[in-house]
Amino acid sequence: MFSKTCEYGIKATLFIAKKAQQEERVSLNDIANAINSPVAFTAKILQALVKENIIDSTKGPKGGFKIDKDRLAKITLKQIVTALDGDQLFTGCALGLEKCNASAPCPMHEKFVVIRDQINETLGSSNLLDVALGLNQGITFLKR
Repeated sequence: MFSKTCEYGIKATLFIAKKAQQEERVSLNDIANAINSPVAFTAKILQALVKENIIDSTKGPKGGFKIDKDRLAKITLKQIVTALDGDQLFTGCALGLEKCNASAPCPMHEKFVVIRDQINETLGSSNLLDVALGLNQGITFLKR
């Protein structure tokens, strides 16, 4: 459903969110290792997330990536997906057609719009704090 970039971006953001609860910064290498992602690829993803103000970055020996604890409940998975993959998942045609809407629907439009709305609601109502708590409780895991 998501691109590889988005999958790794969600995992990276969740790892940073988990560490944010202990008010820790994390390094690029720690993030890449935690999510099983190549370092250079992870760096590009993190740059995009910084640019979209989802995560914060500080350079230097005591630098790294972080999210302020008070922002964890405000950042949704939808924001991460949109930052990395755009809004096509929430607005696009199921078949990838350019001209598909309620007045000129594709053959899948009526069925897909229901699914698309559910995905939109689910990701829009799922915040980093709730998902990171699942990581802390061992309910959710970043690696297989």
